[in-house]
Amino acid sequence: MKIKNIVLLISASFLLMVGCTNIDERVYDKYTANEFYGSAQGADVALAGVYAQIGGNWNGVGYAGADNGWYDLNSMSSDEQVIPHRNTGDWQLDFARLYKHEWLPTDLMINNTWNWLYKSIFNANLAVNQLEKANAEASKIAEAKVLRAFFYYLLIDDFGNVPFYTDNNITVDQIPQSSRKEVYDFIVKELTENVETLSATKGGNYYGRFNKWAGYTLLAKVYLNAEVYTGTAEWTKCLAACEKVSEGGFALHAGEANASSPLGYKYYELFGDVLPEDETILAMFATANIVSRNILTVRSLYGPHAQTLFGYSGWNGTIVPKDFFVKFSDTDIRKKQFLYGDQGGGINYTVDVSSLDNPGAAPQAGVRNTKFYPVTPMDGGGASNDFPIYRYGDVQLMKAECNIRLGNSGAAKPFVDAIRVRAGLGALTANPTLDDVYNERGFELSWEGHRRQDMIRFDKFLLPNLFRGTSSEYRKLFPIPTAALDANKGLQQNTGY
Repeated sequence: MKIKNIVLLISASFLLMVGCTNIDERVYDKYTANEFYGSAQGADVALAGVYAQIGGNWNGVGYAGADNGWYDLNSMSSDEQVIPHRNTGDWQLDFARLYKHEWLPTDLMINNTWNWLYKSIFNANLAVNQLEKANAEASKIAEAKVLRAFFYYLLIDDFGNVPFYTDNNITVDQIPQSSRKEVYDFIVKELTENVETLSATKGGNYYGRFNKWAGYTLLAKVYLNAEVYTGTAEWTKCLAACEKVSEGGFALHAGEANASSPLGYKYYELFGDVLPEDETILAMFATANIVSRNILTVRSLYGPHAQTLFGYSGWNGTIVPKDFFVKFSDTDIRKKQFLYGDQGGGINYTVDVSSLDNPGAAPQAGVRNTKFYPVTPMDGGGASNDFPIYRYGDVQLMKAECNIRLGNSGAAKPFVDAIRVRAGLGALTANPTLDDVYNERGFELSWEGHRRQDMIRFDKFLLPNLFRGTSSEYRKLFPIPTAALDANKGLQQNTGY
């Protein structure tokens, strides 16, 4: 059974407050608050309010696992997945418009993502303030600052120039808009000043929390995309951050055949209940209907098919576009996540999809995905699969990419080969190219929230696909939501919207 210590502390802090029976008069002033947040338990309560925002839930809240939020915005604007409007009238057009790069500043997912990230930053600012005033343990203050940097990194990745603040004593209409580079510089400063102070503990109370290794992975991701954000590449710094992660003793999880796995391989333990600590660096945990949820498989499968497999109906939503699916080799164990063709019982998922929006796809059109094969507790509202925010396979591929970009493709080869061999493929016959790394990232990290960012960095995001032509340059950023512009007249909309 999962133990979700940091989230459960929210409830624990409430019980501490209501459980007091001493009615002697006492002044509850700043000193007592500082005393509380300065304690180990109090510091974790402050952090719990921030971590609670990461879990995927309804109304666009969270990193992944529920719909209409950050994950959908970043995944369905890429080439790896989409929810088509069905010719039976099911599903809104928003997802298809994302895939076709036709989104608008008024779209629900854009607004949800913006609101989620700013609520998370507000909570992180509050935690930093509480912990600093209480002179809390340095590692806990560092954790709050790294969390705040994480949310700002997601913001500039999606929106570019964004409202920036670190003190909650300001009204929304007064928050100044900072350039992408200014916020990038802040993120790097916060991370480089605080990551080394984070706890080095892996697992236990730090399962699902930013320890030192997760902090360095975040720093590596920021450096990996530095050229996109600022115009200046930082491949050497990214590689150095990845090497720091390697000091944490991580390794690729085993990939061999395993009869007890519903998908046939130990590899898929990386996407199950409690994620294996050998490769998982940072996880979003989930126990359906208690803490978060993971809807990714139930949302993909046709209703009667999910009913046969799991005992509850699927949503008949997300599919894998043909041009992404056909890149996978038949001998690649990662292709086992996809369901296509005759499934028995009258279920036949066609690889070809004729329309995403008008008139829409037929009910059984499109390849389905079971990478996150549901674990219990589960029902029609989702499952309890945890979600890998960062894992070592990604770090290995970052090392490969940086080495190639620095002119050392020979040094990149062992990292790419290790990923390929685990997947049942042979080692490359020559040193890898950037296209090799790009393709391998697509195979290895599909449906894990990295694809849009990768496509932009590799200059693939604007290329045409089966359902649209070449996209305009401005589509590399999402628009600032109309509601945010209305609330803060000082904001400037991104070019093109």
